[in-house]
Amino acid sequence: MPTPATTASRMIAHRIISLGAINAFIAVAAGAFAAHGLKHNISANNLAIFHTAADYQLAHALGLLLLGLLYKMEPVRPIKISAKLMLTGMIIFSGSLYILALSNIKWLGMITPIGGLCLLASWLIIGVSFFRKNN
Repeated sequence: MPTPATTASRMIAHRIISLGAINAFIAVAAGAFAAHGLKHNISANNLAIFHTAADYQLAHALGLLLLGLLYKMEPVRPIKISAKLMLTGMIIFSGSLYILALSNIKWLGMITPIGGLCLLASWLIIGVSFFRKNN
């Protein structure tokens, strides 16, 4: 019989995996929208910005899927922290770029690096955590 702790850990892992899959869906849909719906409606520069947002969202959605699987195997705090940072980073980084590309509101470009820092921190936490574990 599973303990409450293992049940809670499994639920968290499933939530992380679900968020990864949902973000992958959104990223693929955004890429398709850019290729078919936006191509002739926004500038080439803004289209490139939109594509960058979708690319980073997809890459980090796959990262979330990986983190969810890792958490399912070994529910440790650094994985959970990394997942939260990765999700936050995707929302801020890709979200600000999507809005910037569609609205041309330039100041949004100033908050994009905050999302990028969250993404970098999420990868660094996982890397350092697993490096320390092996040493």
